Amino acid sequence: MLQSFIIVLRETFESFLIVAIIVSYLQKVGRTELLPAVVWGTGVSLGTSAGLGYWLWQGANGPLWEGVFGLISAIFVTFFVVHMWRTAASLKRDMERQISTRTAGSAGWGALAGIFIFTVFMISREGMETALLLIQVHSPDIVTGSALGFAGALGMSLLWLRCGHLINVKRFFQVTAVFLLLFVVQILIYSFHEFTEAGILPNSDFLHAATEPFSPEGFYGKWFTPVMVVVCALWLSGAWLSDRMSRHGAKAIRVPS
Repeated sequence: MLQSFIIVLRETFESFLIVAIIVSYLQKVGRTELLPAVVWGTGVSLGTSAGLGYWLWQGANGPLWEGVFGLISAIFVTFFVVHMWRTAASLKRDMERQISTRTAGSAGWGALAGIFIFTVFMISREGMETALLLIQVHSPDIVTGSALGFAGALGMSLLWLRCGHLINVKRFFQVTAVFLLLFVVQILIYSFHEFTEAGILPNSDFLHAATEPFSPEGFYGKWFTPVMVVVCALWLSGAWLSDRMSRHGAKAIRVPS
């Protein structure tokens, strides 16, 4: 349940921030007539993501396909997480530049189409990442975890709107990125296990038996999630201490000798 909770919490909150940036920029430049394109683009993105998730869920019904989808998920999610980590600081500026490019000199249907396509692309990317990750969650509580993650993201979004300074968005995305990258490691182990079950690797029977304890239902696999939580907690504690020391250092520099 924890895995689906973190996945949906992160991706939903990230999608909210993307929509908030688009809406706030259009309001700032006085192009509120383009806001319906954001609404329609978000709706289409949600429908597309749900359809992709359903198709992946139906397709991943055998060891071979589970291994293939797991490998694809690991590659795409790693790329998205690393890309977000590298570009998070300039995300707002980059998005505003792209929106400006799509609306500059455009009026009517041209500008609406530009904002619609841009919104669909940005939100669908988050939806695709969510779908790829959720099909790798092998837990009977996946629906409960996803619902709690969505509720948590909604609560964080409302808190961010009212008092954004209370949420350290940078640290939130960093610690959830650490969690997802560790989850990718588990996905790769599970994919290898599924490939051995499908019998496409040399000595598949031996390798399948050797990796069984590391599968989601295996002895070591069941401990992987608690280990991920501990690692993320340690990382977050270290980041908090680093921020605290940096603030104290900055105050010491400002104090006259």
